[in-house]
Amino acid sequence: MSHFWSSVVTSLDPYVPGEQPRVENLVKLNTNEMPYGPSPKVIAAIANANGDSLRLYPDPSSTALRQAIAKRFGLSEHHVFVGNGSDEVLAHVFVGLLKQSRPLWFPEITYSFYPVYCGLFDIQFRQIPLDDMFRVQPDDYCVGASDGPGAIIIANPNAPTGHALELSKIEAILRANPDIPVVIDEAYVDFGAQSASVLIDRHPNLLVVHTLSKSRSLAGLRVGFAMGQQHLIEGLDRVKNSFNSYPLDRLAQAGATAAIEDEDYFEQTRQRVISTRTILTRDLESIGFEVLPSQANFVFARHPLKEGAFLAQALRQRNIIVRHFPKPRISDFLRITIGTDAQCNQLVEALQDILGT
Repeated sequence: MSHFWSSVVTSLDPYVPGEQPRVENLVKLNTNEMPYGPSPKVIAAIANANGDSLRLYPDPSSTALRQAIAKRFGLSEHHVFVGNGSDEVLAHVFVGLLKQSRPLWFPEITYSFYPVYCGLFDIQFRQIPLDDMFRVQPDDYCVGASDGPGAIIIANPNAPTGHALELSKIEAILRANPDIPVVIDEAYVDFGAQSASVLIDRHPNLLVVHTLSKSRSLAGLRVGFAMGQQHLIEGLDRVKNSFNSYPLDRLAQAGATAAIEDEDYFEQTRQRVISTRTILTRDLESIGFEVLPSQANFVFARHPLKEGAFLAQALRQRNIIVRHFPKPRISDFLRITIGTDAQCNQLVEALQDILGT
């Protein structure tokens, strides 16, 4: 702490990102990165962009990328906003749309950056409990306007649980809250859930947020985007241009555009992850774990006889890292990223050794 800090900095409780340790022969299953590299077309596009043009500022509107995203989702480019990772996009969303006179609502167990943004931007919020199976209950968000939320954000699939809401349930929330912003954060949607982007034309209050860090294998490039009707995108543009007019550099724009356009590679790699997730779930259950149904590129699992902290530490001693959250209701769970088949086999063998099975 420093006496030079502002009162805002002093009061912050910052987000803690997953570890990025530099350890040889590490099985890294803690940050939900894709186990497969980006499309070769992405590498080629970045190489082609790496030239004399780097002396010039990039396109502040990321026009080619926005057009590629719009084509992919059947939208107009005016319905697309891009930023430096979905975390930056979400930061602009919190300032531009979610700071309302009534509190923002989101699940009690979800992406832990949400309350951090609320602290940073002085947003009142209310955390809505999940049910006994760790699922979002849409009826909890469908209440009267007088005592209801000022805005809603829901990660779908939710993190770290992996559960996803069907489109009909998302639309029920939208219909019950037509006069407030509703944001669906779809960082993991490509691994088994349905995107709410198909609802955008019917719901002017809906914003859908995506990232290229997961299913497009580009966590190191930092590209995210949001989709919604034009009036919402214009609001985000106002925030962006009051903060950083050039959020994506030329290399990021080129690589991200190629990633969006290479649908075949995207489909191949995401299906490999889904297949491995099925096998890992089966293997974990066979050694006594409870595994929540997941539609993400991770599983959320606990063992009835061992504490989550103990298992996480025992795996670390074997050069395998997973994510453990020492929080109420979920302290015995491990969030395990879906790696390659070989990595997941190594994880299961280590757990068998730890459990003595």
